[in-house]
Amino acid sequence: MAKAFQVSFAPEKLWQAINPWVFNLPGAQFGLVNVELGQTAQPEVERTILDEVGSYGRQLGRIGDALEVLLDHVKLDGLTQAETDALAMLRGQLAAVRQVKQRAAPATPPQARTLRSAAG
Repeated sequence: MAKAFQVSFAPEKLWQAINPWVFNLPGAQFGLVNVELGQTAQPEVERTILDEVGSYGRQLGRIGDALEVLLDHVKLDGLTQAETDALAMLRGQLAAVRQVKQRAAPATPPQARTLRSAAG
């Protein structure tokens, strides 16, 4: 049997469970974008570095680039297998980061890429 036509201007359940204890939990997110600076003695210095020098990702990227240069030009004789494996994993991660950057980069003509890399 068909149900009779009904008009409803509000949902059937008009309640919502609110747990006030959640607001005081460590790690709770209140904004759309929250950056946890961690435990630091000087949070203002940390914020200034992020604003003026670069994000953590940019800083880590530059460190990775510098490490790759060193790995390419320093003799690495006498390493244990575990040390060789650790460097191979780092090189793999650095290569994966490069691939992501290349996919995210806007398409530029080959001449512009050559000029940009030569400039520094």
